[in-house]
Formats: sequence, structure tokens, C-alpha cells
Amino acid sequence: MSSSQLIRVAVAGASGYAGGEALRLLAAHPFVEIGTLTAHTNAGSSLGEVQPHLRGLAHRILEPTTPDTLLGHDVVLLGLPHGASAQVAAQLPDDVLVVDLGADHRLESASDWEQFYGSTHAGSWPYGLPELIHAEAPGADVASAARQRDKLAGARRIAVPGCNVTAVTLGLQPGVAAGVVAPTDIVAVLANGYSGAGKALKPHLLASEALGSAQPYGVGGTHRHIPEIQQNLRAAGAPEVSISFTPTLVPMARGILATATAPLVPGVDPEQVRAVWEAAYADEPFVHLLPEGQWPSTAMTLGANTACVQVAVDAAARRVVTVTAIDNLVKGTAGAAIQSMNLALGLRETAGLITEGVAP
Repeated sequence: MSSSQLIRVAVAGASGYAGGEALRLLAAHPFVEIGTLTAHTNAGSSLGEVQPHLRGLAHRILEPTTPDTLLGHDVVLLGLPHGASAQVAAQLPDDVLVVDLGADHRLESASDWEQFYGSTHAGSWPYGLPELIHAEAPGADVASAARQRDKLAGARRIAVPGCNVTAVTLGLQPGVAAGVVAPTDIVAVLANGYSGAGKALKPHLLASEALGSAQPYGVGGTHRHIPEIQQNLRAAGAPEVSISFTPTLVPMARGILATATAPLVPGVDPEQVRAVWEAAYADEPFVHLLPEGQWPSTAMTLGANTACVQVAVDAAARRVVTVTAIDNLVKGTAGAAIQSMNLALGLRETAGLITEGVAP
């Protein structure tokens, strides 16, 4: 598709956090015309009632989320609850680009889906993490290794990754692909903003419960993002992946700070480690390896489609430590969707996306 044509994009689930963030980014996209906006319980309301920050679209009326209301668009972004996307997508034409911001089509393994989501697997779609490294076995030259973006060109169905998955994958995958870390003893602990839990009214998400407090969730190998992280690191060359994964809600609206560690492979010189991450991300527009001694913070990535990464070696523990910061609603969700959309349609990958955060 030529970048001289305006691309008509519908957003389903426009009243939610992911849908609202997609609209904020699409409103500044040079090649996009925003089409139908839909919702479920908020259908019939104006967008301004539920997304008052989107002033330029405030007058738009939210339609019901049905296949009929989504017809007539070049692209449909599905910001729907897990389990709701597959039914809608199945009724959309094959030549429409459908980008699912939910989980329905991320996992390749039906058994993993059934174990972690408890329903019938809807099948897998091309995976919307353009920077994902593909290596057949550890020891790859990460500078020249294939990337997932090659698989997105011309795609008409795309599954956007989970936000936690993006942060952990981008932190660890260079070391896995290059064979400098052992992926059979990974420990990941994450600090997560509350917007990652969505807009649903739940007691533990109320301000009176959340402010001034931190609380873990999905503890003990139960979090749904675990099989997705394992899937990505296998793509990066790991024959086997074992991970202890613990996310924690902290009192901030948005952002993820992921600390992930893995054993340094015996015989690997610690001095060689940083060079692997430098080679992996040297040409990536949205993944930035910070200068030595500078550590990522969620403030660096606020509002931007950026991942800030740092890597170090804990010599005493013989472990590689990575820290990755992303905005869960941008690089973790809506920004990834638009980045993948750009690639699928043959547009400039960076179109409509920014790398500058908001501070303070």
C-alpha cells in the first residue's frame, strides 16, 4: 500500500486503555484516517465521555462492537478482552488487516493456551514484536540474525504481544540468541503500573487500596505471560526455557520496569557480554541500550514507543542482569500494534510513533 493513500482504521474497544492509547497515536499518524470506533457497555456514548483527553475525537459516537460495524476499513484494531477477539476477527474479510491487542492469537501451543486461559485455542497469528530475534540455536550472530519484522510484511492478521512479555523478551533475547546466558534458570521480577490491569472496577484496583502500596499478582508460575515469554526465547534459539516470573503492581498509572537475570554460560568472558546487546540493538529504532552506568526508569519511556535496556554482569553470582523499561500502553500494546501495522502495509516502520518520553 502506498504511503500517499490514507488508510482507514477502525478501533474496537475504543473506550478502554489500549483502545484509547491506539487512538492517541493514530490521531498523529500521517497516513491514517480514523474510521468507526466501537465499544461494548459504552456503546452509544460519545468518545469524549470516556476518553476526555482525546479532544479531537471527543464528538465521535461509539458504535456497538459487531463485525458489521467494522466492515469497510483497511485496518481493524481489536482492543477487546481476552477471548473476545477471535469471534469478531473470524467474521472479517481476509483482505482486511486485523491487529489483535488481546491475547487470543499470541500462543502457538494449543495446550499452553488451554492451561493458562482455560478455553479453546483460536489459533496463532503472525506475532507483532518486530524486534524478536530468530535463531536456530544459541551462538547466533545477533547483529545479522533474522527478526520478526520480516514475517510481518504483507500480513493480514497480527497478534500483539503481552506488555510484560515485551519487556522480558527485549531484555534477555540477545544473550539467549548469542549463547552467553543459560535460559534454564531465569528469574524475572517486574514493577507494573495499574493501567496494565485495565479499567474494570475491582476492589484491589481502587485508589484507596493501591496508593502507597505494592502488591504481587500471578505468583507461583500462574501468570498467563509465562508461556509467551518461553515461546519467544525458544524463537531466539533456546532449546529449553525455565522462568520464575513475578509481576508486582506499584502505585503508578503506567509503565513496566522488568529486572530479569539468567546464569552466565561457563567459559563466557563477562567483558564480552555488553557487546552482544550492543550488536543486537544497534540498528533498532525503538530499543535503546543505555550507556554503561545509566539505568532504565519508567519515566524515560512515558508516552513513547521506546524500550530502554541495560545489562550488567553480577560477577559474584555469575549471572547476567538485565533491566528494561517500557510504557505498557505504548511499546507494550498500542505502539506495538501501530509499528506492526506499518510493517504489514509497507509503510515506514516509525510512522506515527515517537521515541521521546514525557518528563517530569
